[in-house]
Amino acid sequence: MSILDLWVAFSQDSTPVSPQSSETPVQQVLNMGEQIENFDVQHFIDVYVMPWGINIILAIVIYIIGKMVVKTLVGIFGKIMAKSKYDDMLVDFLKSIVNAFLMLFVIVASLDQLGVDTTSLVAILGAAGLAIGLSLQGSLQNFAAGVMLLVFRPFKAGDFVEAGGVSGSVINIGIFSTIMSTPDNKEIIVPNGNIYGDNITNYSAKSTRRVDMVFGIGYGDDLLKAKRVLTSMLDADERVLKEPAYTVAVGELGDSSVNLVVRPWVKSSDYWGLKFDFTEAVKLRFDQEGISIPFPQMDVHLDK
Repeated sequence: MSILDLWVAFSQDSTPVSPQSSETPVQQVLNMGEQIENFDVQHFIDVYVMPWGINIILAIVIYIIGKMVVKTLVGIFGKIMAKSKYDDMLVDFLKSIVNAFLMLFVIVASLDQLGVDTTSLVAILGAAGLAIGLSLQGSLQNFAAGVMLLVFRPFKAGDFVEAGGVSGSVINIGIFSTIMSTPDNKEIIVPNGNIYGDNITNYSAKSTRRVDMVFGIGYGDDLLKAKRVLTSMLDADERVLKEPAYTVAVGELGDSSVNLVVRPWVKSSDYWGLKFDFTEAVKLRFDQEGISIPFPQMDVHLDK
């Protein structure tokens, strides 16, 4: 029997005072006194107090034991996730989600013991959740994308990536957004939905990278000499890896130049340093060797 049923039964057992009664106020007070004298305390305790008390005690016991069980299960879940080497932020977030769902079941079970119509309660919570989900559709998209980024980890903090139309070093991966720092030290907050819904290029994923450079020489210059110069410069640079081997080859016969492609392999940390230094060194060395680098020119003819 629920608390609501007990209250209805108690109300029916009580003799209501009719608002249209012809009794005088004195007679009504005397009648109330007789009802109090005839009140059966033992009957009230057996019919009302005991069932209510038992249900309340059982509901409290269910809540306390359920909370202890939930705490144990969440702890076991956290240890399993920690051994899987997932991100700490993801582990903490999933633990809070699991704890919330399990505690919801415990609360529903406690309310059911008290006689509350939990079916209607669950329906109301479901409808409220649907309404909130529709109103926060964009945020939920970023939330889901954040979970996927933390689970699959296409990049980590410190990586230099191009994602969501932004290039920069990853500072922090949050549930709703990712914070990046650009090479010129600007902080950009990118919604996770934009990142996960687009291509992700991680320049730090591999320990080595290939530097692609193109140098043009004139058609009248010695091609083999230019290749020997470039090869000797690569051999002299300690940042160039022996394996994989570099490439020096003719890539294109352009309109005004013979374009040589130079593709050495370096450590990812040496990429920009070698690219900038080598480009400058090639210009200086070509000048010393008498190798020209063609550039666009315009001849202007004046008719007198």
